[in-house]
Amino acid sequence: MNSNFSILITGGCGFVGSNLALMLKNKYPTYHIVVLDNLKRRGSELNIPKLKIAGIEFIHGDIRNREDLDLEQKFDYIIDAAAEPSVMAGMGAALSYVINTNLTGTINTLELAARSGAKFIFLSTSRVYPISYLEQIKYTEGATRFELSEEQTLPGMSVRGIAENFPLDKARSVYGSTKLASELMIEEFREFFDVDYVINRCGVIAGPHQMGKVDQGVITLWVARHFWGKDVAYFGYGGTGKQVRDALHIFDLFDLVDYELHNFEKVSGCTLNAGGGQASSVSLQELTAICAEVTGNTVNATPVLENRRGDIPLYITDNTKITAQTGWAPKRNVRDIVTDTYNWIHKNEKELKPILNA
Repeated sequence: MNSNFSILITGGCGFVGSNLALMLKNKYPTYHIVVLDNLKRRGSELNIPKLKIAGIEFIHGDIRNREDLDLEQKFDYIIDAAAEPSVMAGMGAALSYVINTNLTGTINTLELAARSGAKFIFLSTSRVYPISYLEQIKYTEGATRFELSEEQTLPGMSVRGIAENFPLDKARSVYGSTKLASELMIEEFREFFDVDYVINRCGVIAGPHQMGKVDQGVITLWVARHFWGKDVAYFGYGGTGKQVRDALHIFDLFDLVDYELHNFEKVSGCTLNAGGGQASSVSLQELTAICAEVTGNTVNATPVLENRRGDIPLYITDNTKITAQTGWAPKRNVRDIVTDTYNWIHKNEKELKPILNA
């Protein structure tokens, strides 16, 4: 890759965008890296000084506004990490914000990519997969978690988890629909405007610098609750905390994006599931135990019996396709994520307490 290449990261002051920007600049000091962010997410403004110290250009802009993307400079790559990432956000008054950010904003960014001739790396989501199908996943109940059954009836579903050919023809949440609609528009831009792309359907992403809350960033939220000695809650499924997700360390996501930037021809036009996989999966009950061990603090877990709409009992990413195609696979597990997040909170306790100790 040319040492003078220019990269734009939208959502660049958010958890994912800022981490990618800083790690790229650290590894490739000669790259020109620009981040654009509307600073809506509380705590995102804390990343601006770090980005500027690293020599990363910050633009205060909103991808919903096309004029904010009328940038004179040209980019070789655009990493689209801008999103309203909460699956619950589209359920109420925030409907228009979710649609305008996650769909219209993507289209505005694609137009910039077309004008720049930039290649497009899109961070999509596992939430494109429909809820009613995810609820049909066959599982058994173990001592601390729900476990995938060997026998599965849906295509794209196995004991390894969910693959890219999982069915897509049912409802999935407004959030998930905007991301899937963006995927469709990305293909249109490739066909008619020569925007080359790769789509990464990421599951739960976690690690240091995440401003976690109940509906997005649950691992950081759990670590923070343990750090400050606040109780947690197990929602739904009998209130046992056995629902399972796989988690991808932000450092592993960086390794993937780094590979794609430098081997784009191997992922061009691909849609790939990218998650922690079975080895980095955890139930809420297990997460509580890990957090207690890492932080040294024990908190109460309150059972909430009612299921929340849109919740699912189990999601694990099948990384078979992406590993076969790129050689990439996660190197870190949930304990690594919890430990790194705890160390970050401990180091920045005063700064983070007003945000994470809510």
